[in-house]
Amino acid sequence: MLAIPFHKAHLGEAEIDAVTDSIRSGWLTMGPKTIEFEKQFGAYIGADFSVSMNSATAALHLGLKAIGVTAGDEVILPTHTFVATAEVVTYFNAIPVLCDVDPDHFLMDVRQMESLITPRTKAIIPVHFAGAACDMDAIMAVAKKYGIRVICDAAHSLPTSYRGRKIGTISDVTCFSFYATKTLATGEGGMATTADPDLAKSMKINRLHGISRDAWDRYSVPGSWYYEVVDNGHKYNMTDLNAALGLVQLAKCDWMRNERFQIAQKYSSAFEGTVVRPLLEPEYGESAWHLYVIRVANRDEVINAMTLAGIGSSVHFIPVHRHPYYQRTYGFSEAQFPVSDNGYLESLSLPLYPGLSDTDIDRIVTCVLSVAR
Repeated sequence: MLAIPFHKAHLGEAEIDAVTDSIRSGWLTMGPKTIEFEKQFGAYIGADFSVSMNSATAALHLGLKAIGVTAGDEVILPTHTFVATAEVVTYFNAIPVLCDVDPDHFLMDVRQMESLITPRTKAIIPVHFAGAACDMDAIMAVAKKYGIRVICDAAHSLPTSYRGRKIGTISDVTCFSFYATKTLATGEGGMATTADPDLAKSMKINRLHGISRDAWDRYSVPGSWYYEVVDNGHKYNMTDLNAALGLVQLAKCDWMRNERFQIAQKYSSAFEGTVVRPLLEPEYGESAWHLYVIRVANRDEVINAMTLAGIGSSVHFIPVHRHPYYQRTYGFSEAQFPVSDNGYLESLSLPLYPGLSDTDIDRIVTCVLSVAR
């Protein structure tokens, strides 16, 4: 085991007690804790509707379904993202149209994004990378100009702010991840937020087989066994066990963000004036600091040195255009996306989580600087 792992979820007795309470209640699947988690999450974000699911991938899928994406439609997304962002587009036999990113933040290049729009473009999926927000005013202006819907991938972005507004309140649908490594961890889980009641209703129905009523509704009210399948849905619901974790994690979300911010500041101070180039925080927002990403000319050497020193690291991400399936199916190549491709070859992510000590930070910085060039 690494002396300093890349990630460690901030879990304690409160989370254990919450899950134990859920087990003792008899509700193991979607039930009262799930409903309460949706309510509290929506209040925290400032969203009108919050629909819990078992992953951000599911949320993206049902968000696209709710806006009516069908076979042959085009959906624009950055190539610099986890493959799930593109994968959900293929579920509809729709076409993922990849966009390059800017070199300072690895966020979608809005000018190139607009140039990719065609009469077949149905949606745009901005990705708020590493906790930093995309330029949502610019993206929403383009979307409005062409009559295109916007489904944000905010898997990294809780709690991220854009010009004083929390991410989750700006686009048509915003999709969050609660995977084990995320800023709010439920093991597996996700949430979609929206201000549109019709989109919320569609996602709520389709997360559980297209059934007109949730299990909670059917089993918590006497004589309410009857249901109807009103759409061709999916099995995407969250469970009370996950929601129990989520409720505790949500209560300390701001504290955890501040801890990550303090660590990020220490990294930035230590790397100032060196060959190490951290990604920047956009001036129009406040990052959730999900990741601390640096660029160096000899990325692989730095990763190897960190591993030998017992320090974890990761790479975010192998761009979509580099994966064999997407090259084979859509003809993507490295030359098409030079900014993302160069960024991928030079970047790595450092440990960033509450509990990382000053001694740990010094050890990480010393190791990186001893090898980086």
